[in-house]
Amino acid sequence: MTNPALNNSLNQTTASNDPAVRPMATPATLKAQLPLPEKHQVQVEQHRQQIRNIMNGDDKRLLVITGPCSIHDEEAALDYGQRLAALNRQLGDRLMIVMRAYVEKPRTNIGWKGLAYDPQRDGKGDMAAGIERSRKVMLELIRMGLPLATEALNPMVMMYLDDLVSWTAIGARTAESQIHREMVSHLGMPTGIKNGTDGSMTTAVNAMVAARHSHHTLGVDCHGQLAMLTTPGNPDTHIVLRGGNGITNYDAASIAEAQRQLQDAGCNAGVLVDCSHANACKQHRRQIPIALEVVEQRVAGNDKIIGVMLESFINEGSQKMDGKLVYGQSITDPCIGWDQTETLLQAMHSKLV
Repeated sequence: MTNPALNNSLNQTTASNDPAVRPMATPATLKAQLPLPEKHQVQVEQHRQQIRNIMNGDDKRLLVITGPCSIHDEEAALDYGQRLAALNRQLGDRLMIVMRAYVEKPRTNIGWKGLAYDPQRDGKGDMAAGIERSRKVMLELIRMGLPLATEALNPMVMMYLDDLVSWTAIGARTAESQIHREMVSHLGMPTGIKNGTDGSMTTAVNAMVAARHSHHTLGVDCHGQLAMLTTPGNPDTHIVLRGGNGITNYDAASIAEAQRQLQDAGCNAGVLVDCSHANACKQHRRQIPIALEVVEQRVAGNDKIIGVMLESFINEGSQKMDGKLVYGQSITDPCIGWDQTETLLQAMHSKLV
């Protein structure tokens, strides 16, 4: 027979002595230590509602989600945020600008997983420090008046940050995951779901259908206790077209076909175009003509085009993590630079009436 006392002793030893097991503060504890002030709680909810209004056609502005592929340097992220906040005030009558605050990065095989996992970028990992630093930088960006976007990769990481986020993305690799569909069903903000890496819509449409329904799922509450969660369902999902498998899908015919499939499934027909990734054939400068073409389609009458996504930072391109880093340049996907971003958003604003 199994000895319960022995099992308990082994479990305690594993938890306390195994260097691979490092306990962390619970989401409730970290949120209490780094709270979102009440006035900013109102601000975040207002931004979420504005995005819902854009999705539903009640707000005619174009949603623009832009920012670094990933945050690795908080100082540079805040510098970019200050510039973006000023541009948002200037162009906010026709554009709703949301800053990418991506602190998790999905990897095709291996690589740096983001600020939340490895803030020192030394491969050792320190999620306690990483998530704390992620929350701090996002709080500072919110104080600038910016709505924030992120990609939800690990549901437990999202529990530490969910109150700060106005819009969430589910990536092409995770849209098929039942766990991620249940997570979206539990989230309280609009969520964009990307089409599959093969360019197909089916996975994303199925994810949208699943996410709008309630689920019973195993999860963790804010105090770190395992719990059965009954999710409310998320009615505020939409498609993000990012191309795939050598195919782009930002042209008028592709967007029309996507909208047909969405309508047939009873989903919101609003389409947001990711101007990077496969749509840009991994050539970051192609984001500029793609964004302008999408705006032209919107001006020509397709008001179900709700927005675009850009990868943009202070300095153009990307760099490897060896040696001294160039300030304000991506260490993951290459980005367009600030001057290009500012010129592009001003041009988009001029085209919209």
